[in-house]
Amino acid sequence: MCRACFIVPHDVLTRLAADLSLSNTIRQNLLHSAQISSFFRTLRDQHTALTQLAIVLPLPVPRMPFPRLHLLPADNVFDCHQTASTPGAPVDNPGSSADAKAKRAFDRSLSVAKFYWDNFKRDSIDNNHMTLVSSVHYSTHFNNAFWNGAQMTYGDGDDQLFVDFTLGDDVIGHELTHGVTQHSLGLNYSGEAGGLNESLSDVFGSMFRQWEKGQTVAQADWLIGADIMGPTAQQKGYKCLRDMAAPKSTHALAAQPDHYYPGIGNLDPHYSSGPPNLAFCKASMAIGGNSWEKAGQVWYQALTGFGPSPNMTMHDFASRTRSLAQSLFPTDASVHTAVDGAWTAVGL
Repeated sequence: MCRACFIVPHDVLTRLAADLSLSNTIRQNLLHSAQISSFFRTLRDQHTALTQLAIVLPLPVPRMPFPRLHLLPADNVFDCHQTASTPGAPVDNPGSSADAKAKRAFDRSLSVAKFYWDNFKRDSIDNNHMTLVSSVHYSTHFNNAFWNGAQMTYGDGDDQLFVDFTLGDDVIGHELTHGVTQHSLGLNYSGEAGGLNESLSDVFGSMFRQWEKGQTVAQADWLIGADIMGPTAQQKGYKCLRDMAAPKSTHALAAQPDHYYPGIGNLDPHYSSGPPNLAFCKASMAIGGNSWEKAGQVWYQALTGFGPSPNMTMHDFASRTRSLAQSLFPTDASVHTAVDGAWTAVGL
């Protein structure tokens, strides 16, 4: 279950909070952000458990009839007004709001829904036209964004280490994909499944960023969180949270291992996701073109096409994508070659 579906890992916040080169105000904001995040774990666990129970019970699941012209789901935005109460006060007409953060939360949530529909024919997060809900201006100088099992919540950042979290299109794609995983593969947030859970969010978050920018795999930078890094973080040499193409790079705040090894599941999922992240990047680069057209189709089907598998291992997921690369693209052997070679390169 998604025990810590936050874009910034808990240990990054606490590590920076202990950095004596930062001002007391910055350090206190970081510690505050880290402490608040722990209180959402039980709530997320309950949402995920209920979702998975509904999936496995032998109950009829009504499907929304798709109109000839697909309509995007409803999209509601709320303003917490720097309090820790969610969802907050409703924002009227968020798509035309003078509050840039509310407008971005609205626009980019719908853009994620459009990305999933246009490329994978998925109808919202749950594939059943689920309303998208976002809360902005959460708490004071809150340095994180998260999916709580039912909605998105965005902090404003402290404008030093992190800026407004709605600025990160990959951040929004990443967090909403935790909702997609919740309603499909249902990966736990521990062991190797936890690493896969985080990796899938990075994969689709990066794909969404590339899709929005119209980038090919060669044009993409493959960075996660580059757009939310504040001036102080940049002065310290940090360009991003994670680098999918070079997981071990020191310009990433949460540098990761880039090769699988037994026991990798003992790491925090934000770190064990390094090898599968690199595998997707390598497969996409080997195939070329747009990531969502071939490699993305393989990964999406592996995520959504087989029902829940909460404790899936990385080897099992790699094996599934190898098989899908052949079945989805039977006349293009280069896709299987790319996928197989990418997993082999990272030890899987």
